[in-house]
Order: sequence, then structure tokens, then C-alpha cells
Amino acid sequence: MNADGKSLTLPPDEEVQVLIAERSDWHRRQRFTSNIAGPIFFLADLLCIVLSVPLSFEVYRLLISSQPILPVHLFAVCAAAGTYLLIRTSRHAYDRTLVNLFDPDADTLIDAGASVLIASAVVWQFGMIENLSRGLTILYLLALCTLLLLSRPIVRRVIRRLATNGSIEQRIAFYGADPSSLAIIRKVLDGIKLPHLHFVGVADDRPKVRKIEGLPLIGGLEELLALARNGEVDQVLFCVPNLPPKRLQDIMEELSNVSVDVAVIPAEAIQLGADYRVQLLGHLPVLTLWQRPFRDVSGLLKRGEDLLISGTAVVLLSPVLLLTALLVRLSSPGPIFFVQPRIGFNNELIKVLKFRTMYADQSDLKAEQTTTADDPRITPIGKTLRKLSLDELPQLFNVIRGDMSLIGPRPHATHMKVGDRYYQDAVRGYAGRHRVKPGITGLAQVKGVRGEIRTIERAKLRVELDTKYIENWSLMLDLWILLLTVRAVIWDRDAY
Repeated sequence: MNADGKSLTLPPDEEVQVLIAERSDWHRRQRFTSNIAGPIFFLADLLCIVLSVPLSFEVYRLLISSQPILPVHLFAVCAAAGTYLLIRTSRHAYDRTLVNLFDPDADTLIDAGASVLIASAVVWQFGMIENLSRGLTILYLLALCTLLLLSRPIVRRVIRRLATNGSIEQRIAFYGADPSSLAIIRKVLDGIKLPHLHFVGVADDRPKVRKIEGLPLIGGLEELLALARNGEVDQVLFCVPNLPPKRLQDIMEELSNVSVDVAVIPAEAIQLGADYRVQLLGHLPVLTLWQRPFRDVSGLLKRGEDLLISGTAVVLLSPVLLLTALLVRLSSPGPIFFVQPRIGFNNELIKVLKFRTMYADQSDLKAEQTTTADDPRITPIGKTLRKLSLDELPQLFNVIRGDMSLIGPRPHATHMKVGDRYYQDAVRGYAGRHRVKPGITGLAQVKGVRGEIRTIERAKLRVELDTKYIENWSLMLDLWILLLTVRAVIWDRDAY
């Protein structure tokens, strides 16, 4: 503070002075932010619609050699085009930026088909359906879908090229030059690698550091406002963890006088890394750390998959089940099934069914003793059953009953250990795998982490793969794991 009570600011770095004093060539030319990606996709879709009309008409003329009733079909095309663009807009498909540039477009073809069906219904409503050619309608849909599929990689490449040469660029300045703020800035710089982002520098009226590696010190708020007026800053990111609300409000009032985006980075967003999603609770943004993986439609699909496949498997494998039960019964005295309490969904105990592979008087319900390759507790037939994972087949009944799923993290016994530590104590985030029902097989099993786990590193890898499965679940992933399970059973040497 000076004698007049005003804040002192550091003089801006020389390169910032050059930025303010000289308007460079790259500033004078037209430049867009990443929000232009959405309109580019819109124009590409519109071009695909326009091109699909003469293309489908020409193919129809060559195949059918007759002229369709032009007014009816042009009306149908306009209805289909308008419907398609409305559906895509309602899905926020044209709100895309470079951050979600490579989001999947599987719903594009679905929307195209829906638009044609709706347009046909409109034509029927107006009493013109008899004059609408089904063949030409199908040709239009095929042409549109083909052009949409071909356009997507081209549009993405064009947008990436525009970002690389500076035509699409987002210029960002940070506010906060103290150790805590700089730690956040470093994590932002290390975690974001997008070609359109250009970090201008760091501003602070009361800086606690004199030099920032890799970024210039812009100066104070006045210098930041000058850069914004000259167009050198598009967005200001506040990253001061303990900035008083009154001070933040005063700075934001000053920034509201210039055309610039203003955003705040919560300290929690950096500390939690990628373990959260930003969602709205009404108008209030919240950081969602965990979500139920299977809910509503996905939960019904998962349960339907389990019942269909496990029910079919029980019928087809019934001879194997009966033969295995007979062999277990004849191999040693004791029950056919080994019923073991294990940790299931929501950390609840479930009773997992297995064919008994150990001598009845040496069974280990709590899995307190690690199984070894030449474990004397295992019966001769038990070794073969374990090797081929046939002892796990009764768990199909667990799946039908609803205790388990076909695919998911393997359920662990209550006292299972890694070395001399319990699993839940040895691996951070272990309990997160219980957000879903345990499975007969899982991603960890087909990725080579099958059987007994003896090291912390392999235990962590198993939990990481289980978490990856939970966060990326799809029906196709389940089917892929089922196919790879057969190969894992045959070739994996870790199970015994």
C-alpha cells in the first residue's frame, strides 16, 4: 500500500508491455473461440442434407427411370431436414467445443432415421402419402447417413487444423500470484493439453511472488483490463483459494466493464482431479464425486443381460453341472457346494455358491489362509475344477437370484488379505468396487489379474481395472469380457 492507501502493483513483464503496445498480425486477423465448433458441425450437417437431395434423386432416376412428384418430395425433404436439425439442437449437439470435440456421434444416424419417419408422418397427415415414393425416401436416408458418417472425421480434422494455426484460440489469464494459486495454475497447465488454449500470464494486485516459470506476470487489475480491451484476453480464471468474497466481488465489477469471460476454479476441483463431474442442482453447480453406475434404463439392461445369459447358460451347461456335482460328491466326503460369505453390493454380505474343491474338514470360510499351487487342502478333482474355473459355475444361480452379476468386480471373502494386510486397508479406494454387484468374471480377470493376489501392486491393479469397468460400462464391454473370459481360463496360469 502507498501513502494514498492504494494497492501497489508490480510492473508488467516486458513481453506483456509488447503485447499491450503493439497489435501483432495474429491479433488483427479473424479469430474464433472454441464455441465455433458447434456452428461448424451445424453447417456440415446442413451441407449433408442439401447434398443428399440431388444425390438421392439422381440415383432414383438411374434405378427407376421415372420422375417423382417434385413438390411432394421437396415438402418431405424440408420436413425431414427441419426435424433433424431440431432433434440435434435439442440434444445440444451444436453446443460442442474443442473439449468434447471427439464425443461419439452414434445418435446422429438414429436422429436421421427419426427425422425421416416424422417427415413421412407429416406427409401422411397432409394427405400426400400416396404420392411419396418409398424407394426415394430410403435412398434419401441412405445418402444422408452416408454423408453424415463421411463428414464427421473431415469436420474434426478441419477444426483441429484451425486450432493449430491460431484461427480458433482461447486466450486465458490467471488471477492469483501466491504459492497456493500457483500450485493450482501448475496443475491446470499440466492437466490441460488442448491446441486452442493460450495462457497469457498471471495477474495480481498484491502478488507474493516476483517470478513465475513459464508464464509472465501481467501486473495488476489495470494491466489485465488493458489486455482485455485490446483483445489479448478472452477469459480470466480466478484461482485464489482464500480470496475474500468482497475482494472477488470488487474485481469482478471492474472486469464487467470489458468484454471478457470470468470463471472461478474451486480448489476442490484441482484436489479431486478427474474424480468428479460438474452438474447442476437447480441453478447451483455441484461437484459430483460418485454416481450410481447402473440406474433406470442401464440398470434394466444390466439385469436383463444377466437373466438372459445366465438362464441360457444353466440350460446349456446342465450336463456339465450335473457331472461336476457327481465328481465332487464321489471324490471326497462332504457337501457338493461350498457356500462362502463374501462382500457384495453396498458392502452387504452375500452367500456365494461354488463347487467344493477342498476337503470338507479343511474348508476356509473366511479365506484367512492364502491358497497355494500345491495346497494340501485341495482335493485332486478340486485342482482341475479350479484350473478350469468350473468351481465357479454354481454362481450362475447367484446371478439369477440377484446377488451377483455375470460381469463385475469379483467378490472377496470377508478376511481376504494382501500380504499381512486386509484388502480394504491395503488399497485406497477399494470400497468403490462395491458400488455394483460382484461378478463371476470381470475386466481384471481378462486382463491377467486372476486368482490369488499376493502383492500390493497387483491388488492396486485389480482395483484400478474394477473401477475402470464401473466407469466405462456398456453392453458391448460386457460381451467382450465374456468372450475373453474363455481365453483367460484356458491360458492363464495364475489360478489354482
